[in-house]
Amino acid sequence: MRRRTPPPPSPLPQRDGVDPVRVRLPLQGPWPTVRAYLVERMSGAPSGAVTGMFEAGLVVGADGRALPSEAAYAPGTYVWFHRELPAEVPVPFELAVVHRDAHIVVVDKPHFLATTPRGGHVAQTALARLRRELGIPSLTAAHRLDRLTAGLVLFTVRPEERGAYQTLFRDRRVRKEYEAVAPYDPALALPRTVRSRIVKERGVLVAREVEGEPNAVSHVELLERRAGPHGALGRYRLLPATGQTHQLRVHLNRLGVPILGDPLYPVVTAPGPAGDFRRPLQLLARELEFTDPVTGVAHRFRSGRTLGAWSAYEEWADGPTGAVAGQ
Repeated sequence: MRRRTPPPPSPLPQRDGVDPVRVRLPLQGPWPTVRAYLVERMSGAPSGAVTGMFEAGLVVGADGRALPSEAAYAPGTYVWFHRELPAEVPVPFELAVVHRDAHIVVVDKPHFLATTPRGGHVAQTALARLRRELGIPSLTAAHRLDRLTAGLVLFTVRPEERGAYQTLFRDRRVRKEYEAVAPYDPALALPRTVRSRIVKERGVLVAREVEGEPNAVSHVELLERRAGPHGALGRYRLLPATGQTHQLRVHLNRLGVPILGDPLYPVVTAPGPAGDFRRPLQLLARELEFTDPVTGVAHRFRSGRTLGAWSAYEEWADGPTGAVAGQ
């Protein structure tokens, strides 16, 4: 099988910790110019935006030179440009570095901060902030944690080593432990292992369980319980054996104890206004444990965060915008 030639290095530097967009022109197509192709590809952009980028010299080729508006279409070549960053409300919580060496960086991510740029979250992401704050432009994420989930995330320093760390997660050689706060049901027998088949369709907010061979496995334990102002609460240890999207949230909802603060399960609720950081999802990636594939060192990292609904329920439920208990 013929290997695909790797793309050339970017001629543009990062901006605010965000990589430039790289576009490979299709090998076949009807477009007479590079601009015509980008206009079609970026059909959702404001009218005239692509033409304006060319006129401002913002679209460049592999040599770093700006392409003119009428640059001929060249199949298989690459172009780069920086996208206009969306207006983002800063996430006002600390992104704590738990461990840093020549190969990896492990951070304790707060709620509401996306792991990597996606959609309307670009500069206000863990990856972009770490690149800026640590001065490591080559930093990349070895895995992802949902924006609404807090806790431990592993990043790699050297591009040539990223695959080795990603393989750990792919091959399930990382022990992951989560913690959640949810209603307590005395009729729910725990511990137990939940198995189901979960599918998440692109463009659909929620994941759903379907018939078929299980692809999602979660072990659920009750750590402790206490009385709450609106019913008894439980603090749960969750040990996922797989990594399907929203897996733990789906499985606790299935058990009848949906995680507190979940805007999707069991019912999709409208998002609050930008900058409203109240009532974060009470889910925390508590521990990561693995043997380093590069150094051979056995690592075990533990989050220092607490879940607000357990430590200070009233503050979590009624706290002012921008101040969240447990962050």
